[in-house]
Amino acid sequence: MTSTYIYGIASAEHPSLPDGMGGIGEPARKVRLVKEGPLAAIVSEAPEDLRPKRRDLLAHQSVLSEAGGGGPVLPMRFGSLAPDDKAVAAVLAERADHYQERLSSLEGKVEYNVKAQHDEEAVLHRVMAEDPEVRTLTEANRQAGGGTYEERLRLGELVVSAVQAREAEDAAELQRLLEPAADAVSTGPESSGWLANVSFLVDRGQAEHFLAAIEHVRRSRPHLDLTVNGPLPPYSFVEPGPAEPAGTE
Repeated sequence: MTSTYIYGIASAEHPSLPDGMGGIGEPARKVRLVKEGPLAAIVSEAPEDLRPKRRDLLAHQSVLSEAGGGGPVLPMRFGSLAPDDKAVAAVLAERADHYQERLSSLEGKVEYNVKAQHDEEAVLHRVMAEDPEVRTLTEANRQAGGGTYEERLRLGELVVSAVQAREAEDAAELQRLLEPAADAVSTGPESSGWLANVSFLVDRGQAEHFLAAIEHVRRSRPHLDLTVNGPLPPYSFVEPGPAEPAGTE
């Protein structure tokens, strides 16, 4: 028996999807709506061998982007499954008030994800200029023709410590500078290589203002290298959906 794959949840009054729109799978499964009262789930049949392949991840994103153009959608994570359409409808009925409240709160909103890392050379210059202990030891080593091995080791440890402290300060400052231009903030999981990974919920009408705030950070803090993804469906501001991901019991 074929399972039902869930892309997201919208209002039953949400504009219809394009005719023949394809979703995940090869060949692409036809995307349709399962309606229950005031709500509708955007679904398709699920392939039997569902795995997070690049093509299917992009298809999942494409369906949500297309649907999001017609109004708010609560995006489900990739791999959200239900046994059948009837089970989907049952959950929509059971949690109708919750889903309607979340849809209302996301009306006209999009997500921007901002990741930051240090420009290594620029942050070293900043640390040397701003940290008096590093500056003093650097000058002492220079005057001593480079200093002893222990002195160079000590300087290296000081620089690493100062850069780590700078990472924490810059992460907090980045969020402080961008938060006023957003409606909500969600801190993402820490990942190596990034000093900050933050998602911002932004009103579509204020997107230009938010992007201008990012450009201000880029200009005023050249030691920060920012990566911005968006506008995205508001994944980080939606509570887990009604289905379990593929591969779980």
